[in-house]
Amino acid sequence: MQISPVTAVHQALAALAAYDDPATFISLKPEAALLAEAAALEAAGPSGKPLYGLIFAVKDNIDATGLPTTAACPDFAYTPAGSAFVVARLEAAGAIVLGKTNLDQFATGLVGVRSPYGVPRNVQRADLVPGGSSSGSAVAVAAGIVHFALGTDTAGSGRIPAGMNGIVGLKPSLGLFSASGMVPACRTLDTISVFARDVATAFRVTTVAAAYDAADAWSRPLPAPSLSTAPPSLRVGVPHPAQRKFFGDAAAEASYAADLERLAALGAQIVEVDFEPLHAVARLLYEGPWVAERYAATRALLEASPSSFHPVTRKIIEGARGLTAVSVFEATYKLMDLKRAVAPLLARLDCLAVPTVPRAYTVAELAADPITLNSNLGSYTNFVNLLDLAALSVPTADRADGLRGSLTLIGRAGSDGYLAGIGMALTGEATSAPIRAPADRIAPTRRFYAGGGASVRGYSYQAIGPRDLNNDPVGGRSIGEISLEARFRFGSLDQFGIVQFIDAGIISPDPWPSTKEVRVGAGLGFRYYSNFGPIRIDVGTPINPQAGDPRLGVYVSLGQAF
Repeated sequence: MQISPVTAVHQALAALAAYDDPATFISLKPEAALLAEAAALEAAGPSGKPLYGLIFAVKDNIDATGLPTTAACPDFAYTPAGSAFVVARLEAAGAIVLGKTNLDQFATGLVGVRSPYGVPRNVQRADLVPGGSSSGSAVAVAAGIVHFALGTDTAGSGRIPAGMNGIVGLKPSLGLFSASGMVPACRTLDTISVFARDVATAFRVTTVAAAYDAADAWSRPLPAPSLSTAPPSLRVGVPHPAQRKFFGDAAAEASYAADLERLAALGAQIVEVDFEPLHAVARLLYEGPWVAERYAATRALLEASPSSFHPVTRKIIEGARGLTAVSVFEATYKLMDLKRAVAPLLARLDCLAVPTVPRAYTVAELAADPITLNSNLGSYTNFVNLLDLAALSVPTADRADGLRGSLTLIGRAGSDGYLAGIGMALTGEATSAPIRAPADRIAPTRRFYAGGGASVRGYSYQAIGPRDLNNDPVGGRSIGEISLEARFRFGSLDQFGIVQFIDAGIISPDPWPSTKEVRVGAGLGFRYYSNFGPIRIDVGTPINPQAGDPRLGVYVSLGQAF
């Protein structure tokens, strides 16, 4: 449903006033400026603007035109020349920035309490931490103030706040979003992330934000993300029960068990795996030398004015001073060893499914032990960027204590659209269950029917079988093929011939093909029988086409297929 930008601004401001939490935002656009921007957008109309009228918030370590960037450190604040690359793309698509949100200072923390601007109030329960570091962005979405928000994610900052506030957190593949205009925490691991109340919105934002940026050395020319479906052979990796960490939160443990049952009911095969290598990677992020990247990002201010920092943030970042180049290389070698150990595990799975938040801590608990409990929160998030994986956190059924459950799906780099498809099935946004495996998990020779000159004649080349939301073929688990031809040659002109043909082919998501999925094509072919094989020209038409299939197909090839 299309929304009036002016109406959307009024609604956002009313929701902001109703939630009444001064710690959620660090800065806001003036109401008059917002309404003028909305009116101009409305006058221009929605054409070519896929995010027309959506209001969003920006984590205050990402630049937005007209607003200062503070990274939750007043002495660091600056006024950017313009919006960050990603923010500019969203604005061009018709979305309106409401303001800049609070965060753990310099994006250092998973808790949301390390800010001089206060602690954003958790939407589910006021005594709980909001999660960080993208605390304000998650709260602004969960409170209904904005349609979506941008966060950042190095160790889980785009997922923990989503889990703590009962919303969706999409952490894209590294390099899918440009980092231009973002204050770095760990440049080698950082990414901008998306919060929304549903997967569909988060993914729609992702498709707009994703683009290669030649000005960003960490940007990667990854394929544009698209929702996809494929055969129901999904293998989901989960930790062995003895390796599951909940730190005494029985409600979280029961919620995770229920989430796995839901996945199984949707057709997934649950595979218990040894999670120790993944936990070892997670520990490496905080116990290893990657904190030196945070020091590099803040060095000028830290050495000139250490009192400008939050005490816990300062303690963490100053820990990098004792690191050496040797320790960096040693940790790099260890990470490579762990990647090699993890590779076989990931190769036999389609994705992982883990708890987003192992335990929901209170603000008081964090105050008593800020370092250890922060590390606990990252048990299932810290390893993801170190292993170059994509992740999506989705809300699930309510827990026994009344909090919303949350499950995180983790897949290979580039699997963002596939994870979104699973997430939509879990949240009930899509009813195309069973959950299906990604196309790149299917042997290339079984992705498409390959008979009759590499396709069912009458259809586009390799274009039968199940299709994704873009109407592209995605393959299956089984194939069947048959072709009948009646061939005629012209007497003395024996080198020439005519062929009548009928092809039938099927690619099925099931282990055995079903006749109801067969595609049939028929037509007429012409042959020139040369010394090195027949030159074939076939003209075919689909007998039972799917939406988007052509009415006629022409095929030119060399050699006899049958």
